[in-house]
Amino acid sequence: MISCTPPRYRFCPCCGGLLATRPRGGRDRLVCQECHKVLYLNPAVGVAVVVRRGDEILWGRRKGGPYQGAWCIPCGYVEWGEDIRAAAVREFQEETGLMVELKEVLAVHSNFHDPERLTVGVWFAGEVAGGDLKAGDDLDAAWFFPLETPPAPLAFPTDALVVEELRGKREKG
Repeated sequence: MISCTPPRYRFCPCCGGLLATRPRGGRDRLVCQECHKVLYLNPAVGVAVVVRRGDEILWGRRKGGPYQGAWCIPCGYVEWGEDIRAAAVREFQEETGLMVELKEVLAVHSNFHDPERLTVGVWFAGEVAGGDLKAGDDLDAAWFFPLETPPAPLAFPTDALVVEELRGKREKG
């Protein structure tokens, strides 16, 4: 398990009671002193879509925030109550202006690059089904780069893992 700094919650989201750390299920957990519910600190789910054009991949450059100016495979979060595949299609269109048809899952990785905001990412293969390529929402540029030479710097280390995995699949045939 990796060392990280979980968010510091003081109050129960169910009843507003004070939270306290108690051993539960072999681990220390936040437990409400009033209603006794456990507050589980779970990672958020992120989705990304890998669109290929020959030996190139579509990348987006982050417009703002802590990763401004760095490149990533177009991605975003699954919202509460949203199907993971629908989230991937929605996020990709918001980021790139392109509608996409999802194919197989290419990779699943835990993301530990931001110890205060852990995520699990799911990368799908995608095929463009319409739209016009233009940077949107969180990107200021979107362009294809060769699999062998992705743009730099990368915003998320797990995108580098996905590229390595894609290279390995290509070499295997």
